[in-house]
Amino acid sequence: METLRPQFQNNLCVLVLHTDDGQTGLGDTFFQSAAVEAYLHGHVAPLLLGREDPSPEAVAALLAPYVGFQAGGVEVRGNGAVDMALWDLLGKRTGRPVAQLLGGPVRDSIDVYNTCAGPDYIQQTSRQTSSNWGDSPSGEYEDLRSFLTRPAALAKELYEEGLRGMKIWPFDRAAEASAGTRIRPGELRAALDIVGEIRDAVGMDMDLMIELHGLWSRRAAVEICRALEPFQPFWIEDPIRPDAIDAIGALCEEVGVPIALGETALGRRGFLPLLQQGKISYATLDVQWTGGITEARKIAGIAETFAVPIAPHDCTGPVTLAACFHLSMAQPNALFQETVRAYLRTWYPRVVTGLPQIQEGKAVLSDEPGLGLHVATGLREDGATRRRISRLDAA
Repeated sequence: METLRPQFQNNLCVLVLHTDDGQTGLGDTFFQSAAVEAYLHGHVAPLLLGREDPSPEAVAALLAPYVGFQAGGVEVRGNGAVDMALWDLLGKRTGRPVAQLLGGPVRDSIDVYNTCAGPDYIQQTSRQTSSNWGDSPSGEYEDLRSFLTRPAALAKELYEEGLRGMKIWPFDRAAEASAGTRIRPGELRAALDIVGEIRDAVGMDMDLMIELHGLWSRRAAVEICRALEPFQPFWIEDPIRPDAIDAIGALCEEVGVPIALGETALGRRGFLPLLQQGKISYATLDVQWTGGITEARKIAGIAETFAVPIAPHDCTGPVTLAACFHLSMAQPNALFQETVRAYLRTWYPRVVTGLPQIQEGKAVLSDEPGLGLHVATGLREDGATRRRISRLDAA
């Protein structure tokens, strides 16, 4: 077991599982990377190393946290990285892409949308706050600054690239000012002006997603959602915490915009009550944070039972993004895939090679076995990369 934590993205931990015959399986995990690294080497390595042909399902059961734990955290994120690496290994051993192992592709390509973060977004700490938004010195692909200061120009730029969807979060600073308890008229007007400029620039040809990061109280979220209704957003994402089940149901009764939820919901048991309400329109599961491909495909199947499309979350690492694409290609109810062009064009290629190709707003997978990725040349050799290895004889 090998882990790599690059200095250029402090929240990322790349996992590489090595077999005796020289094959490798890749996974990654995002947030609290040092803690996840310690969990992987201290707890997982002694359980995993030395096992012959471990299946993702068997290892998921082996690593399941104590049943009394009800929330996600370091263990689930670490297990998600292991699960992805095992699927990658399984694909390489069988010579087949993971999408084929999941039942076979149901489509040749999938639409993507752009989340308007910048290259250094959530780079320094694990906090989702404006103080951790980052601001690249070069200014290249600094889409977060752009949607705040030049939203019309950014929308046109994305449209010219062939993208037909973009996600922004112009309400977050207002949430920080009041701890999400209220939004003042001036704050609301300033955020709506950004949305209005985008609509004026590209009209309804651009799917516009508004991210609220679960920062709001129900009453304030209702006010924001109602104010956004004239702009016809494609969805409002995480207006309140996804585990506030009753509050979400009440909010959905009061507003007339589609609600997307789920990137921080944990597993089938976290999604089921959301889906049973019949209120949410889209399930934005994060393949890594929810425990890996093994759990994510079960969530996708349950969502399909309730006629809810999935739109997997990105912003958490290049291996996770590849896993998302393989899941989406094989899942009939996959709508589209979130991407961050600022990541794809800056630090994702510094981590891996073989990322899915995106042109004119569509992604196409290669027919490479497994997840189709390899550790990028130079990542291990970079003196700033923190590398740790556990071996069977030392586990």
